[in-house]
Amino acid sequence: MSFWPTAEHWSVEIPLQTPHNRLDVLAETGFVKLSDAAFECPPSEYESLEYLDWKSGGDTNFAPIASADGELDCRGFWDKGKTDKDAIWTSNAAIAPSLRDYVDAVGANFGRVRIIKLEPQDREVAMRSLHRDDNNRFNPDNEGWVVRSWIELTDNPDSYMLLMDNDEDGLPDRSTEQRVPLTKGSRFVVDTQRLWHVVVHNGTAPRYALITSFESGPILDSWISRELPQPVPA
Repeated sequence: MSFWPTAEHWSVEIPLQTPHNRLDVLAETGFVKLSDAAFECPPSEYESLEYLDWKSGGDTNFAPIASADGELDCRGFWDKGKTDKDAIWTSNAAIAPSLRDYVDAVGANFGRVRIIKLEPQDREVAMRSLHRDDNNRFNPDNEGWVVRSWIELTDNPDSYMLLMDNDEDGLPDRSTEQRVPLTKGSRFVVDTQRLWHVVVHNGTAPRYALITSFESGPILDSWISRELPQPVPA
């Protein structure tokens, strides 16, 4: 029988309803697709980074570009007594200047910034890692809700980010399933504390992507508005 989360899954304990400031653009579905990236990160940048063996969402390795204290550390910011904000660049940042500049240009307060290297996994395997993120531990109630953004650095058109909202018991609601294709340059912002998520990677080589935590607020909202896909002229 295929895996499906139960009430004992650790994600169920992560808060959903809080007074934090949130983005209206994520209110309906919990995610928004942006226009494709206007730049291409050279593979030499993300392939040359120092990766750590850290499992999250499958057979993964992560290269921290910004962390809680500037160290190469994949642990949650709460292990250092911090919210997932006010990050410090690591030694990897100097190796990936295009990605560092991209994050800086958003202008919003950011937390963990890292490259994920995900080995191929079909849907059945991926579902075992379906989860929600604990992005807002220690986040003061009067500050912005932390969400995450992605840029796909490799081209995996047959792979997708699987997203599901919650049912009345706080478990994944199959009827809300959404799939975000992972073509090269695709970008999206997800409320990963709200949505259950995992990547189904049907490729034959590792998938690389940049993941960044951002604080919700007017700056991030304005940036998202500017980065939405533009209508094609008639």
